[in-house]
Amino acid sequence: MSYEVTIEPTGDVIEVEEGQTILDAALRQGVWLPFACGHGTCATCKVQVVEGEADIGNASPFALMDMERDEGKVLACCAMPESDMVIEADIDVDPDFQGFPVRDFVGTVTEIRDLSPTIKGIWFKLDRGMEFQAGQYINLHIPHVEGTRAFSIANKPSDSDTLELHVRKVEGGAGTTWLHEALQVGDTLDVSGPYGQFFVRKSDEQDAIFIAGGSGLSSPQSMILDMLETGDPRQIYLFQGARNVAELYNWELFEALAQEHSNFHYIPALNAPLPEEKWEGFTGYVHEAVKAYFDNRFSGHKAYLCGPPPMIDAAITTLMQGRLFERDIHMERFFTAADGAEDQPRSALFKRI
Repeated sequence: MSYEVTIEPTGDVIEVEEGQTILDAALRQGVWLPFACGHGTCATCKVQVVEGEADIGNASPFALMDMERDEGKVLACCAMPESDMVIEADIDVDPDFQGFPVRDFVGTVTEIRDLSPTIKGIWFKLDRGMEFQAGQYINLHIPHVEGTRAFSIANKPSDSDTLELHVRKVEGGAGTTWLHEALQVGDTLDVSGPYGQFFVRKSDEQDAIFIAGGSGLSSPQSMILDMLETGDPRQIYLFQGARNVAELYNWELFEALAQEHSNFHYIPALNAPLPEEKWEGFTGYVHEAVKAYFDNRFSGHKAYLCGPPPMIDAAITTLMQGRLFERDIHMERFFTAADGAEDQPRSALFKRI
């Protein structure tokens, strides 16, 4: 049995199977609904039921309060229809969003490589091609680990049957620990995707600033490779932050790209280089490198941020001080159980980020 759910104000109509959540059905039919944690704790996917009935599922009482339940609100990531429904959602879909439907894949591990002392590169061959926009992410099912873990896609979309992930080992994180210590070449894992609203706004001709830290380099890598492959004429700047040279991975790739493409500029920044490394580049945090390079003037650019929360917060502050505002700042914000990121507060300054 299935139920028909109409989503206002867009008028999209989706079919939801019995026992399936509204969010899962929507994403698998190429209909975007805002969400973050995906398991009922952050309230990002809260919608208003206008008509029909639904089982609210395991929604947290903190994310969906009793008063809201009485008003007919549900969390799309938990709610399962019990009849045909009409819901209202706070949808702000970017015109550049291509809306590829979420699908399931099987990935076979073809390579595992140490990118830095804390980050591994993992390459999969998918059983079929995945359509995605550069900057999006997948959910990975890891053996003996409850739920899924989200990882940004690092390869460009034209390599559709390949999946490149950059996985930082999180202390105490069951998923990343298994991937670092137990995963072997030849293993197969279940994958679903693509997810996310982090992608290049190609209809906007402003030059692009990418700010990345740690394994947050993965999304910008995919986005930059795609832009260069498709001959994007904009000036593209990549600022990559790390503690020292050992943690500054894939720098050879980006230095080579800067030599090949006159519109691509690579600026690495180390905040704690070791004396023996004889570092001659920028010394300081990556947001400080951005500020120095542009002399604290950022208007006329789009900024794409991906990395640890302290880096993101510092970069947003720097960009805003330099006259770049919300409409031109984009970032990836997905949540992992290992990091406990679902408990991280969203900025009060922004609706989108």
